[in-house]
Amino acid sequence: MAEETQHKWEGKARIEVAGLTADRVWLCLEDFCDFHKWHPNLDTCYLVEGVPGQPGLVRYCASTNPSSQSQASDEVTIRWAKEKLIMIDPIQRCFSYEVTDNNLGINTYVATIKVYPVDGDGENGSIIEWSYVADPFEGWKREDFVSYLDSCLQFMARKMEHDLIQTA
Repeated sequence: MAEETQHKWEGKARIEVAGLTADRVWLCLEDFCDFHKWHPNLDTCYLVEGVPGQPGLVRYCASTNPSSQSQASDEVTIRWAKEKLIMIDPIQRCFSYEVTDNNLGINTYVATIKVYPVDGDGENGSIIEWSYVADPFEGWKREDFVSYLDSCLQFMARKMEHDLIQTA
């Protein structure tokens, strides 16, 4: 266990979004402060500082969870993070960000999200790829984080398919 805590977590998760071109999926993700519309566990996400669509922008993301201490309790726990956009490339349909502050037990975390077509012309759907490099999170096992990331991507893809194909 001590050896695992000394190594960075590094990985990549991918999911296919059926029926939606990479350009269409990118339109959902390129607004860095609208991430709560697609992420299953975020209640809010908003601009803290910076210029929308430009590196240096900082967003605040949060979710509200009932207190785990007592089901009878009305207390809630707010889990939050501030994340800084470090790169965005609308031509390549990708952006990178880092967690700068949080109450989640994250020391360092940098992620890149890319959207690309399944095939050359993009008519057969697209792929969202979420790669990351991080120090191990306090209270997490690496496999739990990988499972969490996979479930988030699955939710995002299904929500985009449902919301965007239904309205087309």
